[in-house]
Amino acid sequence: MAVIDTMPAVARRAGTGAMTDRVREILSCYESDSPGTKTNLARLLTHGYLAGTGKLVILPVDQGFEHGPARSFAVNPPGYDPNYHFEMAIQAGCNAYAAPLGFLEAAAARHAGEVPLILKLNNHDLLYDEKDPISAVTGSVRDALRLGCVAIGFTIYPGSAGARTMYEQLRALAEEAKGHGLAVVVWSYPRGSQLSKEGETAIDVVAYAAHIAAQLGAHVIKVKLPTAHIEQAEAQKAYTKAAVSINTLAERVRHVVQSTFNGRRIVIFSGGALKADDEAVLAGSARSSAATRSSGPESTPSPS
Repeated sequence: MAVIDTMPAVARRAGTGAMTDRVREILSCYESDSPGTKTNLARLLTHGYLAGTGKLVILPVDQGFEHGPARSFAVNPPGYDPNYHFEMAIQAGCNAYAAPLGFLEAAAARHAGEVPLILKLNNHDLLYDEKDPISAVTGSVRDALRLGCVAIGFTIYPGSAGARTMYEQLRALAEEAKGHGLAVVVWSYPRGSQLSKEGETAIDVVAYAAHIAAQLGAHVIKVKLPTAHIEQAEAQKAYTKAAVSINTLAERVRHVVQSTFNGRRIVIFSGGALKADDEAVLAGSARSSAATRSSGPESTPSPS
């Protein structure tokens, strides 16, 4: 099955690019990693339309597991077919395609070597309403190796009562993945009964979530775009005392990137509902740049 053939010609031509100084600069931020892990990070950074630029666009498709098949694919029935998403990632010139075990198993052999793959190792469904979510481990590092992935993916929910369990699971899986030369991509979404809905995207909480992911060994960290809201009273005192500038979206993006070892980890932002969100991030990040859309692939600023 072919996806709609309306992709720009430049995207259809996108492929693997040569190593660039920018990519070498980013890889130098990962000083403790093995040649195998750095090679797989390089594969992410040198593939697709943005190859060699230091930016990433990753197509994640875990919506079927996370939200249900009808809610995810009924509006576009070809989406029920796992092959559709592989072809979309390839034709759009994405740096990588991320999905749970079943979707990757269904079409990885057909598209071997055409796009870097990230296996999501845990997933959460909505059939049971939880105030403090915790995902189930649904794949393994061995699965990722068998499928030819460049990285594993894992979701944590800082703020959830189950956060400690997820942190310990991630630490163990990251150690195993790095031991086999794989990169580690972490989706870090604050959520839980102790956080308000507004607090899930508060600047202090998002920056904290990104920092936690970095401390747990993530090479690539995905968070939502932060608002100017500050959730924690003690954080409010710190932001005020240090006069941290968080008035604009670009300033908040810079602060989150700063929170990942002063920009030494790749940070992916998503959740921008408007084109203005994209433009603000692109215009305002001095150390790095990013664009993002809530309904499309995730993209990122890279370390500098």
